[in-house]
Amino acid sequence: MEWFSAPDYWLSRLVFQRALAALYLMAFVGAALQFRALIGERGMLPVPEYVRYAPMRRAPSIFQLHYSDRFFACCAWAGAVLSAALLGGAADHLPLWTAMLWWAVLWGLYLSIVNVGQTWYAFGWESLLLETGFLAVFLGNERAAPPVLVLWLLRWLLFRVEFGAGLIKIRGDECWRRLTCLYHHHETQPMPGPLSWFFHHLPGPLHRVEAAANHVTQLLVPVLLFTPQPVASAAAGLIVLTQLWLVLSGNFAWLNWLTIALALSALDLSALAGPHPLPAPPLWYEVLVIAATVLVLVLSHRPVRNLLSRRQAMNRSFDPLHLVNTYGAFGTVGRVRYEVVIEGTDERVPRPTTVWREYAFRGKPGDVRRLPRQFAPYHLRLDWLMWFAALSPAYARPWFGGFVERLLENDRDTLKLLRGNPFPDAPPSYVRARLYHYTFTDWRQLRSTGAWWQRRYLREFLPPTRLSSTDVPAERV
Repeated sequence: MEWFSAPDYWLSRLVFQRALAALYLMAFVGAALQFRALIGERGMLPVPEYVRYAPMRRAPSIFQLHYSDRFFACCAWAGAVLSAALLGGAADHLPLWTAMLWWAVLWGLYLSIVNVGQTWYAFGWESLLLETGFLAVFLGNERAAPPVLVLWLLRWLLFRVEFGAGLIKIRGDECWRRLTCLYHHHETQPMPGPLSWFFHHLPGPLHRVEAAANHVTQLLVPVLLFTPQPVASAAAGLIVLTQLWLVLSGNFAWLNWLTIALALSALDLSALAGPHPLPAPPLWYEVLVIAATVLVLVLSHRPVRNLLSRRQAMNRSFDPLHLVNTYGAFGTVGRVRYEVVIEGTDERVPRPTTVWREYAFRGKPGDVRRLPRQFAPYHLRLDWLMWFAALSPAYARPWFGGFVERLLENDRDTLKLLRGNPFPDAPPSYVRARLYHYTFTDWRQLRSTGAWWQRRYLREFLPPTRLSSTDVPAERV
């Protein structure tokens, strides 16, 4: 079937696969380094407890069959090693079926992690990585030309990511329609980056241009992905530029980089690469690709209904395998930034004169003089959940108490998630949490004080809390 293959897209496939392998590598390394404190056997939301009431049909995962911290670590690091090998091009030297199996193993490993990750893995980019990874299984390697159907499915996914994000904004916060959301977004986004302060202080008219350009890129440009070349490549290029702007302005894990990878798959790079003869695909491969295409199209009906609905939901999976999902971001933009600041003391009895020492996080704002750092595409899961906790204690109810208990124990794995431990010699006697209102300083304040933020105390988030005994949960005092 001559229509089945698109040999001119061999370089586009190569670039896309290398980018996806790099993001898989980042995701698996992040899982390996953070899981013990979050979902490990002694974690805040332990996997063994979760799988007792979450059936396999609802959360398919190899960890339903067996879980131990050592087994999880082996799976995560195995995923990292396999991803690194794919990044180095190992799959192109293997038979086609072996390369497909390799990509399928990566997808299965990460699906197993996401499906037991609970709230720590309840982000849209987890489903996006899984959906993209599933399609990558059928994209082939150097033993066959890229299949047209999979290339179109990648564009269909990119369209849903961008168009869904555009619709959720237009239907959501009124400031998107007034083009004023970016007056606030750079300051109130979950985890600002090193340039967010500067983006926030751009002139108001430029913020309105940003918002308008966002609507064009997310509502109009994605439609052009389905037009002939070179228009489709131009549309993909505009999406890449927009995503790079977002990369510079904040930390959104691998969401922007994965969107860029999807856009790269739509670029026609034949003029740069030249001809690259590839074997004709075998019949079994064509049958598998056609079957996968039919499956994706059938499963697309719920995401399409969601896109057309006035009650559009964002970042939702409609099947436990995360094969076809719906996406969207920042339908509502906060006007005020709240931060939960956690402090401890080693004094036996807290008094008004007690000295409290602050726990410093790696990414989320804390020290007003510390410039926000760039972490994306690496994902600091605890820092992100702390942003949600500041919005409402209900977000933090399942895990925040466990977090405080582990601080009171000087738990090594939990402290590894933080930037430092103010109590290196012995655990604190008490831990408390306070809610602050954070705002960026202006140019004059930055020059005079060296502070990027200013903060104002609002109220108590958690009163001074201690461990009542070695085997009894923390209690408030």
